[in-house]
Amino acid sequence: MPEVDRPPASAAGPARRPVVPAGSAPPLAILGVTASGKSALALEVARRRGDVELVSVDSMQVYRRMDLGTAKPTAAEQAEVRHHVIDLVEPWEAFDVATFQDAVRAALLGIAERGKRPLLVGGTGLYLRAVVDDLEIPGRFAAIAAELALDPDTEGLHARLAELDPVGAGRMEPSNRRRVLRALEVTLGSGRPFSSFGAGFDAHPPSPVHLVGLWLPRPTVAARIERRYQQQVADGFLAEVQRLADGPPLSHTAGQALGYRELLAHLRGEATFEAALAEAVTRTRQFARRQRVWFRRDPRITWLGADQDPLVALPALLDEATRLWGEPA
Repeated sequence: MPEVDRPPASAAGPARRPVVPAGSAPPLAILGVTASGKSALALEVARRRGDVELVSVDSMQVYRRMDLGTAKPTAAEQAEVRHHVIDLVEPWEAFDVATFQDAVRAALLGIAERGKRPLLVGGTGLYLRAVVDDLEIPGRFAAIAAELALDPDTEGLHARLAELDPVGAGRMEPSNRRRVLRALEVTLGSGRPFSSFGAGFDAHPPSPVHLVGLWLPRPTVAARIERRYQQQVADGFLAEVQRLADGPPLSHTAGQALGYRELLAHLRGEATFEAALAEAVTRTRQFARRQRVWFRRDPRITWLGADQDPLVALPALLDEATRLWGEPA
């Protein structure tokens, strides 16, 4: 195992800037599982009020060229209502949560300067918590990461992590090389246990973001997921994935995006188109179930129920916006 000295804990650096800037209008967030219709609902709120700009809280909409499969707002929708934190990087470029926090912070500052109101839209767990709870995201330590990567003994690396950060080591499988390497990199590079950066992640402290959730029955969501894939395919999703496959290798995160991963496997000859699409539907439904469980744990969310049509919740969401921001000027 490479010998990487653990530096002493560094002196306090400059104070962290909060993701939600002081003095800005309090953000309203509309949350929900994938394909629940929250984006259409948020867009309608912006249309009705006229003083709202939308901020995407989606880990995949940050990638350019990945439009149909991420259900990104169309060019017409973006021309009608200003959207933020989409199309930030190429799908072969690295992107992390700290960069996402910077992008959201900049978007909120701009919205405040224009006298508008920020409506956050999303359901990506870590990215959402990074904004709602202003999570402290550790930096990168490239030299340490490169040296650790030379060691093929993942379980040995995990044992080293257990010596330095037993709490963090206990939260991951010894065979999960990617997580073990990242945890060791941060622990050695920062002089702090990796687990200390996630302290309180399972808690739900007060937040400057007002959380509203869109709740649809599980069968409704399952049907909406399948219909959305069918529409995406009709709109040219496979051709979009083919263009990505013809370009530079995708980043690890972009390559794992739901729908893209399965269609890329089809293009490599590993599955028929029908089997790949069925797998995408199945995995997306599983993801929606995990999201549902995750959201249920957060007592701060005010839930708005809808049955078949998400827009049924529009009057209640407009009422929430009025309580938070007042009537539009």
